[in-house]
Amino acid sequence: MSTNSIYESDQKEYNPFEHRIIAKPNSDIRSLANLVKASLGSGLLAVPLAFSNSGWGIGIIGTAIIALICTHCAHIFVEVSQECCRIEKTPLLGYADTCRAAFLAGPKASRRYARFSGIFAECSIFCTYIGVACIFTVLIADSIKQLFDTYYPVFIVSIEYYCLILLIPLCLLVQIRHLKFLAPISFIANVLLVATFAICLYYIFKDGLTFSDRKFVGEASRFPAFLSTIIFAMEGIGVVMPVANAMKNPQRFLGCPGVLSIAMLLVALLYGTLGLFGYFKYGDVLRGSITLNLPMDDWPAICAKCFIALSIFFTYPLHFFCVIDVITRHTESHIKENYRSTAQVFIRIAIVLFCGGIGVALPMLEQIINLVGSLFYSILGVIIPGIIETILRWDNLGKYNWILWKNILIVLFGFCCMISGCAVTIIDIISIVNRKTE
Repeated sequence: MSTNSIYESDQKEYNPFEHRIIAKPNSDIRSLANLVKASLGSGLLAVPLAFSNSGWGIGIIGTAIIALICTHCAHIFVEVSQECCRIEKTPLLGYADTCRAAFLAGPKASRRYARFSGIFAECSIFCTYIGVACIFTVLIADSIKQLFDTYYPVFIVSIEYYCLILLIPLCLLVQIRHLKFLAPISFIANVLLVATFAICLYYIFKDGLTFSDRKFVGEASRFPAFLSTIIFAMEGIGVVMPVANAMKNPQRFLGCPGVLSIAMLLVALLYGTLGLFGYFKYGDVLRGSITLNLPMDDWPAICAKCFIALSIFFTYPLHFFCVIDVITRHTESHIKENYRSTAQVFIRIAIVLFCGGIGVALPMLEQIINLVGSLFYSILGVIIPGIIETILRWDNLGKYNWILWKNILIVLFGFCCMISGCAVTIIDIISIVNRKTE
């Protein structure tokens, strides 16, 4: 008898939505805002650079296709999670638990890998947000350095020193242990990001755009860098499950129109707009964040550079929670209760120092973004959803096994993005290092 038929009666009887007890559930509008907010981070400002790598025509088409793939992958992951909740008779499951449950509910041969799949998913989440913390460190340092080099030229030092200086306030900021205490600064961060976006658009359209020498199709060798940046910018898989699980009406998260589809449509439109017109404005001189291309002698541009530095600084502890949550769950039981609070302080400091150390060793914003996008987000947002849906639905893959073939294409796409993106990024890093040593 198939796995699906074994659990068929149980799935009909158990509705996880009816058993969820959420202290303060989110409305559809608030869930939509949270999902859009999670996807619109520092990656938004890197999208024009992605269009510079691909050309504006391929950039528009590629952004639309990647948005569809990312949305579909998030959709099937949430569907799998909800089905696993019915099978295990539990109200909700997180990312790693969904992977474990899908392997347990799949064919007999897959069950031995259930524990490994959960561990692998958790490690992927951990590495992803470690990478994001490194990107944030370099981005803040880069913005501050540009301001100091212009307005306080007697104090010109390399970006590595700014990364080191930043470690002190970051170590203090991450000591905030409860999300509710971060709500005010999270709100400020969102306001600053919106203001930065508006200022960027102001400068893009201020003196007209250049179309004549802008490429419709970029160099083929740079296309993997485009894929990596767009996937990094577009993917919000790490927060999809928390948002879906915290909804007052979780059945409205999926579907068309659902919270997920509307959020991803808005995100794709914003990315496409800034990417296209940002490339038309600045062309091939774009840097890892478009704010670094803004003029240094105009007060709105100066505000934008300050705003993005502060916005990313205030956003840092939110992403840090994903990292510390993984570590706490695996270490807390091994630490005596009297020492847990002190251990938390030192663990948080150690993580910040580790991320800062990577930033000092490789202060290359564009390359770190591409590496995190191609390696970690390809795994989390594309490869894993395709695999677990196939595993869970192994006994019922649809007519002509279309689910299997569809997911094979998705997983192959993820691996192509991962391998090609990593290869191009590593070549870029080696080239930059060699130029510095010559």
